[in-house]
Amino acid sequence: MNLWKVAFFILIALIVTAIIIFVSWISSPLEKTIIPEPQITSQGSVLTLKTTKEDFEGIANSYLMDAMKTQTLPITISIEDQILLLTELTIFSINLPITMKFDPIVEPNGNLRLVQTGVEVGRLEIPPESVLKLLKDSVPLPPWMIVRPDEQDVYIDLSSLPMQSNVKVKAKEFNLKQDEITLEILVPNN
Repeated sequence: MNLWKVAFFILIALIVTAIIIFVSWISSPLEKTIIPEPQITSQGSVLTLKTTKEDFEGIANSYLMDAMKTQTLPITISIEDQILLLTELTIFSINLPITMKFDPIVEPNGNLRLVQTGVEVGRLEIPPESVLKLLKDSVPLPPWMIVRPDEQDVYIDLSSLPMQSNVKVKAKEFNLKQDEITLEILVPNN
């Protein structure tokens, strides 16, 4: 047999194997993610901060960039009537833009739960659980950002945000349609 034919068949076999491995990895069972208990005490002074979508977007992106400064994968947050998580995925030298859409829910403990409402991966239709699983497995996210593919959400542990002087943050209201975001900042007593 010709050397080029052998090389062609080996290349085809490698491509098919890579596709099979990728599909089986994406469709593998999801594991449960445990959310840590918030570490907020009630001793201290409470400041109430009202902000807009634009200001909160800037704060969120600066915390995300600071936490992921060593990573090459660009992840940005955009806030419109929903929270959008924007990134890119490179497969076979093709950049696929990924847009994940979330509705924010303020948890009773003051943390945020971003419930996924939609996902766009280029022109592909991929189940939201698969995109979240891919995000969780391929990107080392900061410890305060917990991706839960089985729940189809991202849990933002505001109580674990790295802040100066042990200051803690809690969400009180997150109304994107009316551009009203209210946070509580707990400054502990010395």
